[in-house]
Amino acid sequence: MSNKPSLPKGTRDFGPIEVAKRKYILNTIETVFKKYGFMPIETPTMENLSTLQGKYGDEGDQLLFKILNSGDFLKDVKDEELITHNSKLITSQISEKGLRYDLTVPFARYVVMHQNEITFPFKRYQMQPVWRADRPQKGRYREFWQCDADVVGSDSLLNEVDLIQIYDEAFVKLGIKNYELRINNRKILQGIVEEIGAPERLIDFTISLDKIDKIGKDEVIEELIDKGFDKLKLNGIFDILFVQEDSTIFLSSTKPRFIYNISLLQISDYYKSSKMFKEGVDELYKIGNSLLAVNSSINIKMDLSLARGLSYYTGCIFEVVSTEGSLKSSIGGGGRYDNLTGIFGLPNVSGVGISFGLDRIYDVMDELNLFPPTITSTHTKVLFCCFDSASQQYALSCLKKLRDENIASEIYPDLKKIGKQLDYANALQIPYACIIGDNEMQSGKLVLKNLQSGTQQELSIDEIIILLHR
Repeated sequence: MSNKPSLPKGTRDFGPIEVAKRKYILNTIETVFKKYGFMPIETPTMENLSTLQGKYGDEGDQLLFKILNSGDFLKDVKDEELITHNSKLITSQISEKGLRYDLTVPFARYVVMHQNEITFPFKRYQMQPVWRADRPQKGRYREFWQCDADVVGSDSLLNEVDLIQIYDEAFVKLGIKNYELRINNRKILQGIVEEIGAPERLIDFTISLDKIDKIGKDEVIEELIDKGFDKLKLNGIFDILFVQEDSTIFLSSTKPRFIYNISLLQISDYYKSSKMFKEGVDELYKIGNSLLAVNSSINIKMDLSLARGLSYYTGCIFEVVSTEGSLKSSIGGGGRYDNLTGIFGLPNVSGVGISFGLDRIYDVMDELNLFPPTITSTHTKVLFCCFDSASQQYALSCLKKLRDENIASEIYPDLKKIGKQLDYANALQIPYACIIGDNEMQSGKLVLKNLQSGTQQELSIDEIIILLHR
C-alpha cells in the first residue's frame, strides 16, 4: 500500500484562488515600491552557509535550514566525531549551503559582489520566499514570503521617512486600516545596556527582549537573569522600556517627552548621561518632524520595548502590527544596519530596509474579507461552448481572433452537453460563454451569453471583440 502524500510541517499548497489573492498583495506592494524609486533584484534560494551563519545571532543560526552535500556527505567525517552525536562538530563537513533565512543578508552579499555595477544610494526591492526551522503555529510558517525594500549607501534619515510612508501607502491600498507602526532605535537600547554596565551585552539583551510578546515580561526578566544580568538593574530598565508615546505626541514633539509621567525623571537622566541614548531619541524625533512636514497621519507608537532580535540592526527599528481580527501579529518589520556589508568586505556602507510579511498579510485580509470580490481563479473572459466537432473547428478560428486582441479566452475541449460546459464556466466565474452550433456557423452570428446577468445576444466575432473591449 502506498503512503498517503503529505507536506512538510510549516508549508502549504495554494490553489488558484489563493494564488490570485497572493498575487494581488504582491502586485499592490510592488506598485508602491516602484513609485518610491526602488528597483527589483532576485537572489538564489540557496546561499553558502558561510554567508548566512553569524548574522542572526545564536538563536537565528539554529533556525537555518542546512542542505546536505551531494553524494556521500559523511565520507570525510571521522568515527570519533560521529559517536559524539554532536551535530555542530560535523556541520561544516557535511553541509556547505543553506536556504536563505531572510532577504537582507543575501542583499548585503549581493551589494558587495556587485558594488562596481550599481549606483549608490542603491534602492532595491525583492519579493521571494524564505525558510526558517521554527515551530509551526498559526501565523508562523517554515516557508513564507517576504517583500523587502532597502536603501544602501546613505546615512540620511529621509530614507526611514520614505520607508514609513511606503508602509502606510501599501496598507491603505490593501484595505488594512487598523494597524500600528511601532518604532524604536537600537541606540536607545545600546545606551541602556551601557548605563547598567553591560555595553557588550546588547545582542543578548535584544534577543530576550524580542520575546516579550510571546513569553511576557516576567519570563524575559528571568531569562536575562539567567544570562547574568543584574536583577535590580533589570527592574529599573523595564520601568523605562514600557513607556510608550502615541502618534500625536511623536509627530509633534521635538523633545523626548513621553505620555507616562511616571518615568520622566528616569528618561531624562538617561537622555542627559548617555550619548548613545540621546542619539537614538534625537533620530526618532527627526523622523517624526519629517513625517509631520509631509502631513503624515500614520498611526505611530514610540515603543522602547521594541527590540527586533536580529543582531545586525544598529539604528531605527520598525514593527507593524495588525490591531484588528484574531491574529494581531506582526505583518512587517525592519530597521537600519550600519555594519552588514562590512562583514563581507565592504565597510562604511550604511543600509536601512523594511519587510512586508506576505503570508500574515494574507491571513489578516482573508479573515477581515478585505480582498476585492473581483478576484477569481481564472483570467478567462470567454469560454467557447460547442455542440459537435465541426463547431469546435469553427470555434478555433474565433478563439484565435479573440486571443490576437488580448482577450483571455478558451474552448471547452470535450464534447459534452452545453449545460455541462456552462457549469464549468460558472464554477470558474468566467463571465461570458460563446455558444456555437450549426445555425451560428451558417449565419456567422454567435450566441454570446452573459453568465452573470443571464442575458444573451447574437453577434459576429468582430462585434464580440468590440463589446469585450469596452
